[in-house]
Amino acid sequence: MSDAPDALEPIRIVALYHFTPFEDPAALRGPLLELCEKEGIKGILLLAREGINGTIAGTDEGMERVMAHIRALPGCADLESKDSRAPELPFRRMKVRLKKEIVTMGEPDIDPRQGVGRYVAPEDWNALISDPDTILIDTRNDYEVAIGTFKGAEDPKTKSFREFPEWFRKRRQELESEGRLPKIAMFCTGGIRCEKSTSFARAEGVDEVYHLKGGILKYLETVPEEESLWEGECFVFDQRVSVKHGLEIGTHDVCHACRRPLNAHDKASPLFVQGVSCPHCYNERTEEQRRRYAERERQEALAQARRAGHLGVRQT
Repeated sequence: MSDAPDALEPIRIVALYHFTPFEDPAALRGPLLELCEKEGIKGILLLAREGINGTIAGTDEGMERVMAHIRALPGCADLESKDSRAPELPFRRMKVRLKKEIVTMGEPDIDPRQGVGRYVAPEDWNALISDPDTILIDTRNDYEVAIGTFKGAEDPKTKSFREFPEWFRKRRQELESEGRLPKIAMFCTGGIRCEKSTSFARAEGVDEVYHLKGGILKYLETVPEEESLWEGECFVFDQRVSVKHGLEIGTHDVCHACRRPLNAHDKASPLFVQGVSCPHCYNERTEEQRRRYAERERQEALAQARRAGHLGVRQT
């Protein structure tokens, strides 16, 4: 894959996570947020006693300084990250939040530092998941799976990652009742969920567990489209909404009311109102909630118009 198109995009996007013990995450928050704001970095970072997770974006110069700061945090010297490019900032603000877990599974005894599944490089992934004995599991939530996944992957249909352990235990029982010893391959967007899901599987006594190193994003960046077993697009948690092979920006929009991805068919629905509702959430919300969303959308449009006018952008 050529890097030439990306080289023209001015914004660097970095997705990162690292499991490492932070004795006092709260003490790390202030300096990190201050530096991000000083450098004009936008996005979200989560800090917990188990480590750091998030996606941030900004200029190359600003990102270099922020990433140097992050790698200087306790135990983060070998932190790995995944870069992509964009024509503009995919986030509107910067947040550094304190959490109990950097990815919430709700299994307090699971510690990826004590053991995870066997990492499989993107270029070796096709051979593993093409093996008929491999049980391929998408560990993401249902709305993420809906717009794209690997061919033949099982969808747990979870609304949140907290539901995954219960689903996994039931599925394992089903497999063992069929006389099958599970050989499991798991994947997620960037790799962090699989750190916990494969660690959990091993804690449950499943020995043969594999994990796509770098997640879907690394696979889409590395594996040529003509050789790919990925179908559809990959949901990402920023204003790009989805990405395709080569990490090109995808075709999906997002509902500002429920944050689910929307395709052209969804947006053609009479239940779709920009910033207010979509076919996925219309029946989940009350009229009062939709009125609030409509007012929020109006205020956001006014704020954007004021910012554009202040910057001297000609209005159309």
